[in-house]
Amino acid sequence: METVYLTDVGRVREHNEDAGGIFENESGEYLAVVADGMGGHQAGDVASEMAVDILRKAWEPVTQSFSPEEAESWLQQQIGTANSRIYEMSTENNKMAGMGTTMVAAICTLSFAVIAHVGDSRAYHLTEDQIHLKTEDHSLVNELKKSGQITEDEAENHPRKNVLTRAIGTETKVKSQTMAMEWKAGEGLLLCSDGLTNKMSAEEMKECMKSPDSLYERALTLIHTANERGGEDNITLAVIIHSPLEKEGELDE
Repeated sequence: METVYLTDVGRVREHNEDAGGIFENESGEYLAVVADGMGGHQAGDVASEMAVDILRKAWEPVTQSFSPEEAESWLQQQIGTANSRIYEMSTENNKMAGMGTTMVAAICTLSFAVIAHVGDSRAYHLTEDQIHLKTEDHSLVNELKKSGQITEDEAENHPRKNVLTRAIGTETKVKSQTMAMEWKAGEGLLLCSDGLTNKMSAEEMKECMKSPDSLYERALTLIHTANERGGEDNITLAVIIHSPLEKEGELDE
């Protein structure tokens, strides 16, 4: 698989409260994670880094392949562990009070991908000519939109757009949302924080990802575009492309 992970502080904030990465385990399968910390100053940094680190340390030693059901269960369990540890730290240290983080994570195998998320960091499924949002924001604005109280256009510029209804570490327990999907060679997953999605539409992201540039250059273009449009927030993305097992020209004769 072809992968890229990038994070950028943006043009306004002094600290990058996002964290993430793409990690390979002992069985050769991948875990992509993006977390957007909240709590200000150092607390947001701590929450997002803790959450990512907990998943990474649990993932890298894994030697067996998961079924989709096992992958969903594993992600839910690790997110629950991260929630408990972050909540415990926030209650024991006044400087960390109220900290938390969003998270979107994906386990990627050759036959399927499983996505889990909490908050408003998103996952998109990239096909040859389409981009599909696979997550649903756990946010006040999304709840208002779903109930018909505001329109799609009103949601885009709502003054309370950043208010979350669910986050890791802010309550004693958290419920993550998971889903499994089949995918095939040539398709991909794009995970990102709202520093990107607040600045680019899904259609714009799709057009960028269709570029003939390298995967790294395409990811860098997404970061640069978000910065050019203000860069008020940290910007983080992880992309995994399901590459063909055999490259063109290397097929059996």
